[in-house]
Amino acid sequence: MSGQNCLVANDWICWDYVTSRSQELTDATVEHVWITGASVLIGLVVAVPLALLARRGRRWSASVLTFTTLLYTVPSLAMFSLLLPVFGLSAALVVTGLVLYSLTILVRNALAGLEAVPEEVREAARGMGYGPGRLLWQVELPLALPTLLAGVRIATVSTVALTTVGSIVGKGGLGNLIAPAVNSSFKAQVLTASVLCVLLALVADLLLLGLQRLLTPWTRAGGRPSGRAKGA
Repeated sequence: MSGQNCLVANDWICWDYVTSRSQELTDATVEHVWITGASVLIGLVVAVPLALLARRGRRWSASVLTFTTLLYTVPSLAMFSLLLPVFGLSAALVVTGLVLYSLTILVRNALAGLEAVPEEVREAARGMGYGPGRLLWQVELPLALPTLLAGVRIATVSTVALTTVGSIVGKGGLGNLIAPAVNSSFKAQVLTASVLCVLLALVADLLLLGLQRLLTPWTRAGGRPSGRAKGA
């Protein structure tokens, strides 16, 4: 079947659609990537201070975790509607909503990583003259990095999927192609945009996994003994 016929027949797999709409697909993919990246990065910047606040005590921890969990339970349509008076129909609206959704995962992982730092390590650093700021940046955050980056991976994959919801305000990356194609039953566009979305999630996860392994080489060395002990 020729490429033109696959469009006429409305086939799911149609290479002619990919070649004829390559610029449209590229633009949607680029928008999807930058919205996802900006959302996760801003979410990370917000999550770390919240995690530091949460570890001050059980009352703070309960308040912060409850707040971020409640944010995640808000339906996306309601979230965007609440943010609409502030940001209007803009990419900032979608990014802000995605940042709020990402906090549930990022805050919990950042807090878990910080709490996993052994107290004796903190005491040794204080004994060497480390102040609170230096202790945080040079001791606690590096040791919390494996757990924190694991949270970033989960948040990134989740955000890749949630970005498509931004199509309700015209800022959904590949979602801008999926939503109208579903309504019009344009099979090739639905499948192609959906596959690209899945590939973005896979590529992002693999890149972040590589970054995690690069930044935390001690976790690879430490993983082997635990594996032997488990099998013993």
